[in-house]
Amino acid sequence: MQLTKRFVKKTIKSLATLSAIATFALAPSAWAALGEPEKEDLKFGFIKLTDMAPLAIAYEKGYFEDEGLYVSIEAQANWKVLLDRVIDGQLDGAHMLAGQPLGATIGFGTQADIITAFSMDLNGNGITVSNEIWKQMKKHVPHKDGKPVHPIKADYLKPVIDKYKAEGKPFNMGMVFPVSTHNYELRYWLAAGGIHPGFYAPTKGDISGQVSADALLSVTPPPQMPATMEAGTIYGYCVGEPWNQQAVFKGIGVPVITDYEIWKNNPEKVFGVSKTWAEKYPNTHARVVKAMIRAAMWLDENNNANRPEAVKILSKSKYVGADYDVIANSMTGTFEYEKGDKREVPDFNVFFRYNATYPFYSDAIWYLTQMRRWGQIGEHKPDSWYMDIAKKVYRPDIYALAAKDLIAEGLAKPSDFPNFKTETGFKPTQTEFIDGIAYDGTKPNAYIESLKIGLKTKDKM
Repeated sequence: MQLTKRFVKKTIKSLATLSAIATFALAPSAWAALGEPEKEDLKFGFIKLTDMAPLAIAYEKGYFEDEGLYVSIEAQANWKVLLDRVIDGQLDGAHMLAGQPLGATIGFGTQADIITAFSMDLNGNGITVSNEIWKQMKKHVPHKDGKPVHPIKADYLKPVIDKYKAEGKPFNMGMVFPVSTHNYELRYWLAAGGIHPGFYAPTKGDISGQVSADALLSVTPPPQMPATMEAGTIYGYCVGEPWNQQAVFKGIGVPVITDYEIWKNNPEKVFGVSKTWAEKYPNTHARVVKAMIRAAMWLDENNNANRPEAVKILSKSKYVGADYDVIANSMTGTFEYEKGDKREVPDFNVFFRYNATYPFYSDAIWYLTQMRRWGQIGEHKPDSWYMDIAKKVYRPDIYALAAKDLIAEGLAKPSDFPNFKTETGFKPTQTEFIDGIAYDGTKPNAYIESLKIGLKTKDKM
């Protein structure tokens, strides 16, 4: 039965390809001419977060099969297991933290050549504190019409942490992985409020990230965040959805800020594969990216009109497995902070608009600057080093092949994507950070120097 299904799919695909080639015979530059996949049966990994949605949708909507790919998708225990399984070949690819391919490539933690040709989303994270910490913070937060004024800065947490320090109590917070967006966003937010989140000192054998820290950050897997906070082990955390909204629904904590408010339209997850795998299966890789671009388009089209259906799919136990209402609380364009304080945040989850899926070099370089800022990169590197690593890991050339094929088939328009003839891989200088500091990806060291807390050029860890 499966063989028959594949035969029919392949026949239809071949006819569609011939038709597309004929249609674009007069404009060959518009046709990417992807070859047949070298490997058809694939296994991908993910962590139970709503931003794994492009994988789920590409599977559920048949976009992978349209590319002649027969995919299985498996939830993984944690980010380390997921990365290890991509490296050793148990997984063909995975939903990854944006910092994972970069961290592996430079040898922080695991050493491996991992690349990405697809950025999975923008935004999608939040920082939540326990009810008790919120009670102490709230009296410092400005209010208007009886409600807290957003964004809520870490300035209002600082008096609470100062009190804990004066009493000799450690202030513990959770994030999901040392090279996670969550770690860097939580650190950025804390530092912008004058709270030191600590350094890493790998050359000295200290990879806790807690050297000189005012707030002690440690790793907790995303689905365990609410329970860990409820148990009092941590006082707050930074995580992706639905685990901030879960704290609201359980009545155990208050999300105080979204990452959209820390860095507007920040890149979040990527789809990562090993460099060896990509070189062995180039057509397969491009077709995977192509299917996921279609999924991202579907998720954002018609002003998020498909989100309720997406939430229904993600609520299945094999994907995120949280209640429909918990996932919908953020995925459908709103976000609930303090219980009952639900606000419109239409761009909390972005999967395609704003060129969300394009792997920009400037995104990669921002993560590298934060690795240097906090000691994961122990000594000064020239600007050229940052560019070299970004180009080694982020692969817009593969993305362009997939996008051009979609355009050739009439499934997308050139205007849906960056102009591939002129695109440099660098976004214009970004200014919408919570501390107002501008980021120019072409000048990483100047950016590092502009940040008030963190390592500078002359510093070593």
